[in-house]
Amino acid sequence: MAKIPRVLIIAGSDSGGGAGIQGDAKTVTCLGGYAATAITALTAQNTKGVFGIHEVPVDFIKQQIELVLSDIGADAIKTGMLHCAEVIQTVAQILTPYLTSPGARGEIKGIPLIVDPVMVAKGGSPLLERNSVESLKLLLIPKAYLITPNIPEAEILSGMKIDTVEDMETAGKALLSLGCHAVLMKGGHLHGNQLTDLLITKDSVTPYYGERIQTTSTHGTGCTLASAIATGIARGMNLQDAVKQARNYVSMAIQTAPKLGSGHGPLNHGHTVKFSG
Repeated sequence: MAKIPRVLIIAGSDSGGGAGIQGDAKTVTCLGGYAATAITALTAQNTKGVFGIHEVPVDFIKQQIELVLSDIGADAIKTGMLHCAEVIQTVAQILTPYLTSPGARGEIKGIPLIVDPVMVAKGGSPLLERNSVESLKLLLIPKAYLITPNIPEAEILSGMKIDTVEDMETAGKALLSLGCHAVLMKGGHLHGNQLTDLLITKDSVTPYYGERIQTTSTHGTGCTLASAIATGIARGMNLQDAVKQARNYVSMAIQTAPKLGSGHGPLNHGHTVKFSG
């Protein structure tokens, strides 16, 4: 039996179950991977918004990460909500010895890191302190194999206004200069029925297209997409194929969403699961 792809998720908990650690773990599991976790914060939320955040001490975050990596290990690591500079600094410091870096002959060694730069919840609640953005840019993004910003996040990180797909490419290349291997610019916040995402590396710009789905069931789409990509990478897929598979997975999860709650509802992470009887 082939080894199950292992993904370590370092993120906040979502009591509503649609995003964060819960959404991530569902995604990895439903795509055939094994999800281990290090929880950075507890949030009290539902489909209407975030109503409370309880921070986890950094020493305990560190302990969770070290215990998982020293025993279970990981084939990919995905970060989500890292709400303050101290957490970002701690995570970056702990992960550095484990992460992907070019070998002597140019080959990639270590564990690839996928950074979802979570800043604001779907309902508008801030999930990253403003004074922590520089820590994210200086300490974690340069270590990332891939970062997956949406347009508001990319605007904050790049300092650029993004109104068009061309702007997305310009901002994405600016983010690439921070030191990460690749940037997936997500275009869902642009107007229009056609959605365009751009996967940007130093060698290429790969567009991905899709039709906008008219629905309020969009809570956790960013978390889910990044975790789906991480699972593909952990499985050994190349980056372009991992992004394609992840986008297809998220699209079907939105289309088959369970329509729960009266606000921004969760996705159907389990649409890949087939029940008998």
